[in-house]
Amino acid sequence: MSTPGRTEHLVLPGVLTAGQAAETVAGILAAQRPDGAIPWFRGHHLDPWDHTEAAMALDAAGEHEAAARAYDWLARHQNPDGSWYAAYADREDGVDTEVPQDAGKESNFTAYIAVGVWHHYLATGDETFVERMWPVVFAAVEFVLGLQQPGGEIGWKREADGTPVTDALLTGCSSIHQALRCALALAEHREEPQPDWELAAGALGHAVRRHPERFLDKNRYSMDWYYPVLGGAVTGAEAAARLQERWDEFVVPGLGVRCVLPNPWVTGGESCELALALWATGESDRALEILRSITHLRADNGMYWTGYVFEDEAVWPVEQTTWTAASLLLAVAALGGDEPTTTVFGGTALPAGLEPDCCRD
Repeated sequence: MSTPGRTEHLVLPGVLTAGQAAETVAGILAAQRPDGAIPWFRGHHLDPWDHTEAAMALDAAGEHEAAARAYDWLARHQNPDGSWYAAYADREDGVDTEVPQDAGKESNFTAYIAVGVWHHYLATGDETFVERMWPVVFAAVEFVLGLQQPGGEIGWKREADGTPVTDALLTGCSSIHQALRCALALAEHREEPQPDWELAAGALGHAVRRHPERFLDKNRYSMDWYYPVLGGAVTGAEAAARLQERWDEFVVPGLGVRCVLPNPWVTGGESCELALALWATGESDRALEILRSITHLRADNGMYWTGYVFEDEAVWPVEQTTWTAASLLLAVAALGGDEPTTTVFGGTALPAGLEPDCCRD
């Protein structure tokens, strides 16, 4: 059980007290299985991206042993090709053998382990952990780059039969951009240069910044709006302008951020991720405003409802997800100056990658 003393750095006025943060961390810990897996909630499924995000939140709260168990679960269940399946059913039998609920292999789900592993190392300084996880990260990155297209974008997934899906998602590729930079940081730390990764990251970042036509049109989704900033591909004045451009479309004052237009539905995860993107552009006041606006999603047990349909004044879906709670904790940690969290989301201390001469901005 996490205690307020371990979460004092997660205090943010109007958002979390130390006691409230401890309750939220305890909720994630309660959902974690003995084998280390962190499903959305007990009885629901696990996906590798949200599992990793929850592990990062545990590290931000000082629960390093629990986070390490989450990464060990990933290491044990990595497919021979370096990927993970898109979804695994929760199980109660304690058997450490997983049957996929969705046997597709999504590129951004697979890549995100690099962000989590680098974050865990920065939080703990555990060199043994890096030694153990480096082959896992290496294989994951190689799987992902096997889906990269000539224009720099990365295909969405491989189907269960191995067929590559070359269509690319802007949100997913923006997340992969962050993951590649964290993977390069790991490589630099180990003094094992990966020039192919540097070129891949550079080409991907260029595609995200300059070639929206290379991605499927998901313009209705708020994630496509802010993720190029959150993933570090769009920075500086360009990032600030991007976030301002569609602010009134997606932000519902006092309630949070819409998930998808025109639906009257705000969601905690998107709101917290936008707050992280705002913080990364230096707009901490606006980030705080967004985090304060979703306190209505906090449940009595310290967890957070996934979303709220404001026209109906109703929580929907009726679920409290570990990843929603995790995104809130990570956003608070960034605003509070937690160094591992600011490093992986601030981006300035991460390798930038190398753009091919033909793709220089």
